Amino acid sequence: MIDAMASKAVSPDLQHANLDRCDLDTFPLEVLKLSNLSVLSLYDNRLAEVPSEISQLRLLHTLNISQNRLSAIPEGLGSLERLEMLDLGHNKLSGLPATLGGLRNLVFLYLSNNQLSSLPSSLAGLSRLNYLNITGNYFGELPAWIGQLSNLVELRVYNNSLATLPAEIDALSKLVELHAYNNQITRLSESIGRLSSLSKLDLQANRLSRLPESIGDLTHLTGLNLRFNDISTLPSSITRLKSLEYLDLRANALTDLPEDLDQLTNLRKVDLRWNRLARYPHCLAALVRRGCIVYT
Repeated sequence: MIDAMASKAVSPDLQHANLDRCDLDTFPLEVLKLSNLSVLSLYDNRLAEVPSEISQLRLLHTLNISQNRLSAIPEGLGSLERLEMLDLGHNKLSGLPATLGGLRNLVFLYLSNNQLSSLPSSLAGLSRLNYLNITGNYFGELPAWIGQLSNLVELRVYNNSLATLPAEIDALSKLVELHAYNNQITRLSESIGRLSSLSKLDLQANRLSRLPESIGDLTHLTGLNLRFNDISTLPSSITRLKSLEYLDLRANALTDLPEDLDQLTNLRKVDLRWNRLARYPHCLAALVRRGCIVYT
């Protein structure tokens, strides 16, 4: 396609341009002449920069420049008001321009595997955002304004250095999936119980020693992954998780379980290996009789 653009054999009305894995080390300026582009993908090249003139592509709704060598993003990218999907993952970004807060139609934002430790506060204005991925960065905390992303459905923050989750996260009433494994989280706020739509919660490989009583308020939760923590006891409220199907407690410090754990009538699998259970609780026997897979 590069050769075709250079020879002017590409129609100026082209709407989709796929330049993935073309071994590009500079941004092809010919692309900027394609004013009708709605989809531009430059995945897995060797680009070190993106020209500010990318702002000329006013009709773009999908932009993928992941897996390149970008250390900065031009401010002009924030003027692409129709953009719905932006993938900047697997680059060398240590910061983002505040102008990205102008992408008011953005639905998917991928920022994984960069060198980020903070986000510009202007991103709080991304009111249509459904999906945010900041995995594999250097975040020690999440900004309080994350609770303003009122349409967020999936949040991926794993492989960072988070010590806690902000209490303001409880405002994410539409959040269905929260993936926060492999961090340094030592405690969960009671406010986590207000995530009324949450279905999947992955907190494996953190430093949790206990769970808040409010965990039992997550009545839509189907999957709870807590393996590789240091949890020694479970709150009695966990038996209120009537939608729970998968419970992973492998490699913790549990010595006993709530006797009525078998009240989790939808539970299909529970993993309790590598704990310190002094006995085999009756509730586990009841779960096995019901057909639930139990690993101890």
